[in-house]
Parts: sequence; structure tokens; C-alpha cells
Amino acid sequence: MNILDIISETYTALSANKVRSGLTILGIVIGISSVIAMVAIGQGAQGTIESSIQSIGSNLVMVTPGMQRGQGYQVSAGRGSARTLTQEDADAISKDISLAKAVAPELSGRYQVTAKGKNTNTSVTGVTPIYLSVRNAEVADGSFVTDQNLKNLSKVAILGPTTRDDLFGEGSDALNQSIRIRGVEFKVIGIMKAKGGSGFGSQDDMIYIPLTVSQKFLAGDSYVTTISVQAINADSMTIIQEDITNLLLTRHNIKDPQLADFNVLNQADIVAAASSVTGTFTILLAAVAGISLLVGGIGIMNMMLTTVTERTREIGLRKAIGAKKKDISLQFLTEAVMLTFLGGLIGIILGWLISFLVSYFGLIQTKVSLGSVLLAFGVSAVIGIVFGYYPARRAAGLNPIEALRYE
Repeated sequence: MNILDIISETYTALSANKVRSGLTILGIVIGISSVIAMVAIGQGAQGTIESSIQSIGSNLVMVTPGMQRGQGYQVSAGRGSARTLTQEDADAISKDISLAKAVAPELSGRYQVTAKGKNTNTSVTGVTPIYLSVRNAEVADGSFVTDQNLKNLSKVAILGPTTRDDLFGEGSDALNQSIRIRGVEFKVIGIMKAKGGSGFGSQDDMIYIPLTVSQKFLAGDSYVTTISVQAINADSMTIIQEDITNLLLTRHNIKDPQLADFNVLNQADIVAAASSVTGTFTILLAAVAGISLLVGGIGIMNMMLTTVTERTREIGLRKAIGAKKKDISLQFLTEAVMLTFLGGLIGIILGWLISFLVSYFGLIQTKVSLGSVLLAFGVSAVIGIVFGYYPARRAAGLNPIEALRYE
């Protein structure tokens, strides 16, 4: 039999029972489309998280406080909420770390904020003017914190767009309006440019005030909650991380690094950790979706075994007029592969469409990669061969005399 004869026979056999062939193909379609859609969602989530982390700044090394640990304790209690970092620590980093391009201390806390009868609970961050360049932030309207504001303890505030909408109405002009934070009145002098949410919370739902004002009127202390250090380039981040650790250990009179009352986080390490988590998540999604591919393969085997039984007399007749085992085997194997090929093709289109619709309706950003398409299609081809082999071998092994007698 030549290739054209095989294709013609395959088409005739599959079209003889369109409903059964269609349902068998549907199992592969669901499996392939599920794998592609799930991998696209996982990779899209990974890209979103990575871009969100990158959006908080470029080449950042972040220093956060952590409760000092005693002997025998492996976990630092109160991490991020302790008061072990001060403005003097930030000044020392700026002075002694030569590879630091800029240093921006911050003091963050959540407070109830009121304005014109409306209120919201949001993050209030005390900052310095350098915050804008270190955190890749921009002011859309008005101005930002200045050195004069820090010196004069000016009660001024810059609102994130979400906070502005919550307090004054969507898209309203909030410049020169007044807000109250813990009973202290602040004048709005600026509105930040929208950046969107991130793994650390929405950067649009924040209020920025001068660091000195936050320390004096809100916290009542000179501590800071974060020191953001911008490296001169990506290659120097690891060195800066080590230098900052050694500097603060000396300043805090701590000899054992395991007992450090602070944490130094490299932005690249955060991205790598997030990528690892989302990568595992993507594999899990693909594995779950892959189960439906296995079920589809079993469906193909079931159909082909049924077909072999129904066509027993046909097989016997073919053998009687000279058909060889390999011809019979190749015929049934081609039918199984054709089923998975059609299912794979439709599944790829459906999977891409599902991914597009998920992104289009804003549920989550997706990313369909060529690798996931090739993987899903390759797996479907393997399934067709593996699950079609046994029925094809069984058909080829039938005794022609007994097959002709089969009722």
C-alpha cells in the first residue's frame, strides 16, 4: 500500500462513524487546549510578578529590620516590624558604600485617612526627595517632597491615584486640598503617576509625606522601616549586599551574622525566588492539564479496539488477498495518529483562543509560548502512536481464516 491508499482508507474509516470519531478527537482537543492555556496562564503570571518586582526600582538592594534572634532560634520573629534601623544607618550606607548610587530611607505604616467626609485606610510612607529616582516613580501633577519640606517639617502629602479617587472622587482635582492623618492636617501638593499593583501591594494606593514629618508626628521615633539602596549597576548588587551587611553588623555591634537584627535583600534574588515559585506553579498546572491528555489517549485506544472488532472480517479479507501484517498494522496506526493530529491542531487553536480571551477580559495576563505549543503537540503525537500501537498490533495478528468466520 502506498501513502495515498493509506490516507484514503483512513479518511473512509474515520468518516464512517463521524460521531464516535468526533468524540474521540474531543478528548485530545480538551487535553491540548488545557495544557496550552494553563502554561500560558502560568507564564503570564510569572511575567507579571517579575515586572511588578522590577517596577519598584532598578538594581535595588533593600534593607529591612528584623528582631534579633537568640541562640537556638532559627527563625527571626517580628521580621519587618522591629525598630532596628535608623536614619543614621541610612546615612552611614550613603557615606561608606562607594558602589551605592543612591540611598532612600523610608518609614511606612497604615493609617486611617480622612478628607471631606470620606475616609480610607491606606499606607502612608515617609520619604526623601531621592525616593523618586530610586523607586522609578513619577509625579503626574504638582510636586514631590523637597529638602526644604524635610527641614521645615512641612505637613505636605502626595497622593497615589487610587487614594486620590477614594478620598476626593475619581479623577478629581485634589491639589491644595486638605487631608487628616491621625488627626494631623496635611496639604496635598502632588498626585503620583499610576504604576499599578505588585506583589507588594498596589503602589497607587499610597500617600507620601516628608520622612521627618512621619517620624515626628506619626511614629514618634527616628527609626525607619526600609532603606532602599540603588546600585550603580546590576553586577555590583551582590557586592553591595555584602558590604551593607558587614557595615550594619559593625554598627549594631553584632559579631555573629546569624544573629543579625536586619535583613538585606537583593532585588535579583527576589526576582529569582518569585520565578522559581511561579515556574513550579506552571509545571503543576501543566501536569494537571496533562491528565486530560492521558484520558484522551485512553479514549483513542478504546475506539481503535472497538474498530478492530467491528472490522475483523475486513481484516481477514485483506489478509486473504495478500495484505501483510505491516500493512494492516500501519493502517490502524495511521488512523490513531490522524485522530490525535486533528485533535492537536484544533486544541492548539482553542488553547490560544482561551489564553487570548483570558487576557482580553483582564482576568490575568497570559503568554502563549512556542515551546508549550510544540510540547503539547508532540505529546499528542506520542499518545497517538503509543495508544494506537496495541490495537494496530492486535489487528495485524488476527488469523485470516478465523477473521473471515467472525460474525
